[in-house]
Amino acid sequence: MSNGTDPEAAAGSDEREAAAPKGSPTVESNNGGGGGGTNRGPYTGVGHYQTHQHHHHQIMSTSVEEVDEQQVLVESGGGGGDGGTQKVKTNHLSAQTYKNLHEFSEEMLETEKAGLVERVYDLERQVLEHKDEIVCLKSTLADVLRRLATIDNAYEHSTSGSGRGGTGTVAGGGASNVATLAGQGMVGDNVGTAVSGQNSLSSKSFRFSRNTLTRLNSSVEEKRFGRVPSRVTSSPSRIKTTLAQKAIHYSNGSLHSDSLSSHSISPAPSPSPKQPNASTTAHHALLASSGMGKRWSSTGDFVSTPGSPSGTGSTGSMSRFSAKSLLNLSGHSSRQGNSHPYVQRKNDDDEYVKLYISGRPIVIHIPEAQLPTYDLTKVQPAPNRRLRLDWAYGYRGKDCRSNLYQLPTGEMVYFVAAVVILYNMDEHTQRHYLGHTDDVKSLAVHPNKLLVASGQCGGTEGRESLPHILIWNSVSLATLNQIGCGEFTGAINCLSFSRADSGNILAAIDDSPDKIISIWDWQKKEGGRKITETKCSVDTVVAVEFHPLDKGQIITIGKNHIAFWSLDQHGMLYKRMGVFESFEKPKYVTAISFTQTGDVVTGDSSGNLAVWKRGTNVISRFLKKVHEGPVFTICALRNGGFVTGGKDGLLLLFDDALHMKADQIVEEHFGAVRVVAQGKGSQLLIGTTKNCILSGDFTLSLVPIVMGHTDILWSLATHPQVAQFVTGGKDRLLQLWDSLSHSVVWSKDIGEPIHSVQITNGGEVVVVGGAVGRWSVFDIVTRELLATYTDGQDVIQCMQFSPDGNLLALGSKDNCIYIYQCTKVPHRFSKIGKCTGHSSFISHLDWSKDSQVLRSNSGDYELLYWNPTLCRQITSQSMVKNLEWATQNCSVSFNTIGIWPENFDGTDINSVCKDGEEQFLVCADDFGKIRLFSFPASQPKSLSHSYRGHSSHVTAVQFMHDGVRLLSAGGLDTSVLQWRVV
Repeated sequence: MSNGTDPEAAAGSDEREAAAPKGSPTVESNNGGGGGGTNRGPYTGVGHYQTHQHHHHQIMSTSVEEVDEQQVLVESGGGGGDGGTQKVKTNHLSAQTYKNLHEFSEEMLETEKAGLVERVYDLERQVLEHKDEIVCLKSTLADVLRRLATIDNAYEHSTSGSGRGGTGTVAGGGASNVATLAGQGMVGDNVGTAVSGQNSLSSKSFRFSRNTLTRLNSSVEEKRFGRVPSRVTSSPSRIKTTLAQKAIHYSNGSLHSDSLSSHSISPAPSPSPKQPNASTTAHHALLASSGMGKRWSSTGDFVSTPGSPSGTGSTGSMSRFSAKSLLNLSGHSSRQGNSHPYVQRKNDDDEYVKLYISGRPIVIHIPEAQLPTYDLTKVQPAPNRRLRLDWAYGYRGKDCRSNLYQLPTGEMVYFVAAVVILYNMDEHTQRHYLGHTDDVKSLAVHPNKLLVASGQCGGTEGRESLPHILIWNSVSLATLNQIGCGEFTGAINCLSFSRADSGNILAAIDDSPDKIISIWDWQKKEGGRKITETKCSVDTVVAVEFHPLDKGQIITIGKNHIAFWSLDQHGMLYKRMGVFESFEKPKYVTAISFTQTGDVVTGDSSGNLAVWKRGTNVISRFLKKVHEGPVFTICALRNGGFVTGGKDGLLLLFDDALHMKADQIVEEHFGAVRVVAQGKGSQLLIGTTKNCILSGDFTLSLVPIVMGHTDILWSLATHPQVAQFVTGGKDRLLQLWDSLSHSVVWSKDIGEPIHSVQITNGGEVVVVGGAVGRWSVFDIVTRELLATYTDGQDVIQCMQFSPDGNLLALGSKDNCIYIYQCTKVPHRFSKIGKCTGHSSFISHLDWSKDSQVLRSNSGDYELLYWNPTLCRQITSQSMVKNLEWATQNCSVSFNTIGIWPENFDGTDINSVCKDGEEQFLVCADDFGKIRLFSFPASQPKSLSHSYRGHSSHVTAVQFMHDGVRLLSAGGLDTSVLQWRVV
């Protein structure tokens, strides 16, 4: 050919070029001086990784073939003296071309792989963002429905007087109960007959919210359990059976509350409520006589069936109409004479009875007005009114982690004692989940942000008080499932829903000696299904978390360890311990979170932060001494950044690359940072080790929104004129509270434990009883210490002002009562003398209404009477048995015979009180219960309503000055619960 190219070589080259894939590079070699090897056609990468690998293989094959063939062509075409040189040059050129092609291909593979990984991360991030948006939309809908129900209740409340002939309270409660049944799919369309006579606008609005709630709950049931609940349209008896089978734990303020006058929000601060008129009582009687009282009143009337997810009374209320009361009712006719197992009266002529407490007989004289009619076999009914939890003061941050979350509906969820609280900071309202029977120790929110899991420790009252987990709906407060009752031996101190599979499974840590980790399919009914369990660690475990992106990946942290767990398809758990290599191994790994790309971020007891690469158990990045002391919490922000908090009280803000951007200090008296949660926008919610919750951000100061005590709460006293009360305890804090705004007016550390408190009748000063016989007087406005007095060397157990405000009695642990005269100066007291005669410490004091006689109880259940001006004991019963008493603090008296069950020890009842109009008697016991009786409870068979909420011994109960609100103080649970008579 004219260009000197071998025709066969050219033809072979053309055939190879035609056979090569489109876009593949080809190499040409020219034997003459006019050409050389050239790269024709640039490499065009494709999006798919496998396609790119195929192209890479073709490129390599073609290149090798061309190099071999070019070598053959050169050898056959070469001639003359320069043939060897030309052959070497051509081989060198071909090898260089092959090397360039290989490097170019490898570079393209790496680039394509990196791009693919970035695109996968972007897709994962977008999916999570879309999930969050869907959750927000669902939660917003749920909040709208809750508000609609609130509006319905308010409208029913305002119009019920003319429509139903009763008070607004009763009618409003009726609407709430209809909403309850409708929301559960338990009644048909004929439920409208139960609310006939109401305004048409209200009926239309109610039907809308009822049907919408029914559809919402049906869809949730169908999604969770694969079926839609049936709607029953049968007789009232069947409805009652259905209610007993499906118990609902609700707040007195829940959407689905079935309390007689429940509302979905707590009322705003307002003047004291009025007592209901006679029509209210008549309407209650009508409901009870028609059988509707059982269906529409508190679910405390229903006795839960064994194995019911609700445990005991579904509102935290347990009526004594079950068990012992029914036994007493059925058995009294067979008794011989006028006697009772623990109260005895030999014959009807006797003017006294003997009350046996812990085997010791206590003689109590019967008032003359009741002698002709008093009969031990009579049954005193429970009052026709109930208690409803109005507000819960306190927060448990001292020894619990991961227990503060912001829900999309605007409520924050946290717990104290046995109550899980849903608090709306904007509306300043609370709702309460009351399904637990003992201390709540852990909390987890489902990825859909609507369901909540809460775990409790074990109690002492049978199977229902065993450690278990409750799954419940944060909108309706209905219990969906009870998990693990009888399966755990210690408290459930850590919980976590799976996140990569939409929350189908739940992980729990049993705080038993073996520290067991268990995995549950919580959607299975009848207690869920345990997938697997295994020993987690020999040391303390402080947190368990599912990986947000990798299915079946679990991380646990605690003392001397971080463990990476894998759950396979067969339910087997595999464990890999974290390797610190050359980095400092801490004593505790104390906090955990995740980056948006799936890396694990941990904090430790030395103040360090470590980043663990996704899918590995080794550290990829280590930040030393970020905090001075342990890192207690790491909060992942929506923008990819982090907020850390520690024992040093510092809040630190990091960007997504873990570069510190800002800091904030928490004041020392609030405590160290225990947990941080992101609220609305840039707002942060901070739980502290001194049981406070703060709100703020890095630009504004932190404001306390929840405060509480941090150690055993011993004392409580109400203001005689305004809606305020004071509390004190072992933490040395004296706190003045406002019961309308539900806030702390002031708090003061007095430097010693507080065992008793009392406010003067004029409300000017607070008297505080402390240790070693010392008691102090503080100004109620300025909290200034005004005076200090000392009587004896032991604790001042109790104190009480006389009704006329002239005398003050102090009961001491040294078995003496000290009497003081009040002066015109509120903080000046003049000692009169000391009453001696008790053989044990003074536990309770009461004054007669005329301020002339004092009575007292002691630790060995004595009941003695005193002349306070002479400091002498009154032994003549005829002088005291007919007296009327201004207060009812003494638990051993004629009016409190009925509060002592047969199996109670003398120390089981800690506090008693009555309201100002003497309608109700309330007692608090060692089992965390509040019991409401009719006053007086002088019959041994006195029935009551019982309420849960506290998880420890209740140390004090007191009615407010209006007689409608009641306050109770928990001991070890450090909470104060405010109840309302409804």
